[in-house]
Amino acid sequence: MARKTATKGEDEKKEVDIDEITKKVAEELDIDMDDPELHKAASKIQASFRGHKVRKDVPKEGEN
Repeated sequence: MARKTATKGEDEKKEVDIDEITKKVAEELDIDMDDPELHKAASKIQASFRGHKVRKDVPKEGEN
């Protein structure tokens, strides 16, 4: 129980705004976040991951 409360306090300290990090990385790498090709690539990656996740979660034939 003590370990759970100790790690909970640490997690709250480590919270960071994801948008801030994304903007900093984009500036460092000189990425145009409004590029349509970037959005197309991100959508493809997301679709692939979602398909992988569904295939992983669906029980295979013969499994119970």
